[in-house]
Amino acid sequence: MMKLPGVDDKLQKFLVSNKDEVDARRQAREAFKDIQLNIDHILFKTSCDGLETKESYEVNSRGIEIFWKSWIPKESKPKATVFFCHGYADTCTFFFEGIARKLASSGYGVFAMDFPGFGLSEGLHGYIPSFDKLVDDVIEQYSKIKENPEFKSLPSFLFGQSMGGAVALKIHLKQPKAWNGAILCAPMCKISESMVPPKLVVHMLTAMANVFPKKKLVPMKDMGDAAFREPKKKKQTEYNVISYKDKPRLRTAVELLKTTEEIEQNLEEVTLPLLILHGEADTVTDPSVSKALYEKATSSDKKLELYKDAYHALIEGEPDERVIQVLNDIISWLDEHSLKQNI
Repeated sequence: MMKLPGVDDKLQKFLVSNKDEVDARRQAREAFKDIQLNIDHILFKTSCDGLETKESYEVNSRGIEIFWKSWIPKESKPKATVFFCHGYADTCTFFFEGIARKLASSGYGVFAMDFPGFGLSEGLHGYIPSFDKLVDDVIEQYSKIKENPEFKSLPSFLFGQSMGGAVALKIHLKQPKAWNGAILCAPMCKISESMVPPKLVVHMLTAMANVFPKKKLVPMKDMGDAAFREPKKKKQTEYNVISYKDKPRLRTAVELLKTTEEIEQNLEEVTLPLLILHGEADTVTDPSVSKALYEKATSSDKKLELYKDAYHALIEGEPDERVIQVLNDIISWLDEHSLKQNI
């Protein structure tokens, strides 16, 4: 691995260390926290002044210690609450820090958690034994926060990126009346055909997953090249030291494929207000299924934004002017829908 700018030999070891267990991930994040927030990316240009941030660990009903974080405006009551669902292999403490600051600076209370097995939450790194249980863990954590008297009366919105879009949709299908809307950014309603192994290989991997569920054996193309249009921004992902960078584990891959099939078959059951954002050149998740979601969802209030030439990482990997455009589109939609709920 090439040496990263600003990373000395002592820190370099964290880049290549085994992070299967959560203690190793927490140590790596602590070592890199200040460096991460100072990389030269437009998302980190938004100041934290005027915001109250908090990091917490909480053991859930399944005995898993969950990491979550909040960003709240200091001087005014939030217009609404926004609950983030991160993508596969990701965490809520890297690029999302910048997104959360922008949303909170625009008047929103923002909450994010790391799913079990990802980021700073407990669990084997990158392992999803059951997508449904993961969704239940997210519902449990976010329901507790929503019940806080400080936030209970506020409109609440889901914000899902990539795999987090599938999580957000599954939350909605399990809690059809609990949310005032959802923002879905390049949602994983279907994994692009170019990313899925041939059918025969899928059948073989599914059979193997019953015997070796945790093995990292699933072939996959370089997601970074497919997701990030700007090479400089793709390079900066190396500073996300606790993202999952190995081949997908067998059970995880099977659960993701099964989940996308379920969602694709149940698009008509989506009823909440929707903002769907997708890059037309996305080769990781399929933009045609976002179009199908827009067409088939029975929501009376839905909007689809397709961005010409944009890749998968719409907010992290595009040129600065596109990043600003996407964030402004999200904030405009939130402003409009928060106002509707507060009237």
